[in-house]
Amino acid sequence: MLQVQGLTKEFPSPAGPLQVLKGLSLTLEPGQAASIMGPSGSGKSTLLSILGALDAPTSGSYTLGGENPYTLPAGQLAAFRNRKIGFIFQDHCLLPQCTVLENVLIPTLVASGGDFIQHANELLEQVGLSARAEHLPSQLSGGEKQRVAIARALILKPQLLLCDEPTGNLDRRTADSITGILLDQHARQRTILILVTHSERLAENVRLRFELLDGRLVDKTAAE
Repeated sequence: MLQVQGLTKEFPSPAGPLQVLKGLSLTLEPGQAASIMGPSGSGKSTLLSILGALDAPTSGSYTLGGENPYTLPAGQLAAFRNRKIGFIFQDHCLLPQCTVLENVLIPTLVASGGDFIQHANELLEQVGLSARAEHLPSQLSGGEKQRVAIARALILKPQLLLCDEPTGNLDRRTADSITGILLDQHARQRTILILVTHSERLAENVRLRFELLDGRLVDKTAAE
């Protein structure tokens, strides 16, 4: 379970502390998916950084699977992030010198246990890229690169999958295909899925919908 209670985030400024997030609360169970929309500067990226165990909140609480990552020493925090959280960005962030299979396996380099190569090949088959396993990113289309990014994010079977504009750089047809693959993988692994997006088309694919306005999370699900 993901639980956020009274989350705030402030940044220093010449005029005094700038409060970007103002008392957010959110609870999501395994297998649930939520979209978060909002104008630029509303705090979406800041919220993702906190949920991704990249930046601590100023106040409030955040737990994933009953554990607060921000109470962990640095080494354990990095292991928590690697094992429990998968990231998919607008830019696929693939290493150009590595093959498709090698890119999928990157998170496993600091993990132990399991047949990661077999699982990576299974994921590539599920996203339709078995025949591309030995290709380099330069030999792939934009949609194929994003499918590799999905497989990489899921290789360690994370509890939480964070997606920041995952279809933002894609044409409509390719975006719809990527959305379908992403939701299929979310259902297979029963991850908690959070989609941050400007796209109504993407957001309407999940039942729980929120908007971040003036630092506060507004539940749009109940309004529909």
